[in-house]
Amino acid sequence: MLTSKQRAYLRGLANTYETILIVGKGGLTDTIYKQASDALKARELIKGKVLETCEYSAREAADIIAENVGCDVVQVIGYKFVLYKKNPDEPKIKLPKAKV
Repeated sequence: MLTSKQRAYLRGLANTYETILIVGKGGLTDTIYKQASDALKARELIKGKVLETCEYSAREAADIIAENVGCDVVQVIGYKFVLYKKNPDEPKIKLPKAKV
């Protein structure tokens, strides 16, 4: 679970990222989950987009992907969303410490 400070940090990083995951009229399939999982393992932070032809809203799609892949939803704005999952082997992003 991410703190608000960590979310804010990740949102700032995601501003410069390109959208690499696109959910279209095919909806959420195993292929989408595999792409998200692979991208998160390589990058830790990805930006996705839901096309207007999709049956899901960006919030619904982000939540379903996060549940299936085991990641956190950082942000949802309009048709775009940002997902984060720490790579346990080779972490690339250093998050601010969470207060206990």
